[in-house]
Amino acid sequence: MYEVIVKRLESPDEVREFEKGKFELVRVGGMTIGRATYQPGWKWSVHVGPGVGAKSCQVEHVGMVVSGRAAAGMDDGRVSEMKAGDVFHIAPGHDSWVVGDEPYVSLHFMGAEDYAHK
Repeated sequence: MYEVIVKRLESPDEVREFEKGKFELVRVGGMTIGRATYQPGWKWSVHVGPGVGAKSCQVEHVGMVVSGRAAAGMDDGRVSEMKAGDVFHIAPGHDSWVVGDEPYVSLHFMGAEDYAHK
C-alpha cells in the first residue's frame, strides 16, 4: 500500500518543556524528528541535566541549526560553536549552551527520541 504522511512541527506529537527551552517531536516514517528551541541563557547542564539525572548529555545528535548560535562542549574540554545553516554531529558526553542574545533553533534527525527524556 502506498501512503503519504504529512506532519508539521507546529503540531508536534510530543513537547518536552524545561526552563528556557522546549523540544518538539514529530514521529513519521519510523523516525522521530525533533525541533529544539532554546532562549538566551539556556544551558543543558543547568536546564535539562538535573531533570534527567545526568551531568552531561549522553545522546548522540545529528541535526541542523535553523537560527541562532550554540556551543557544544565535550566532556574532554573541546568546544565547538554552531550557527544557522550548520549541519552537526555531536557524540555522547557533552554539554551545550546558547551563544549570544538570540534564541537558538535546531532540527534533530538522530537522537530526538531519547533527548530530554526521563
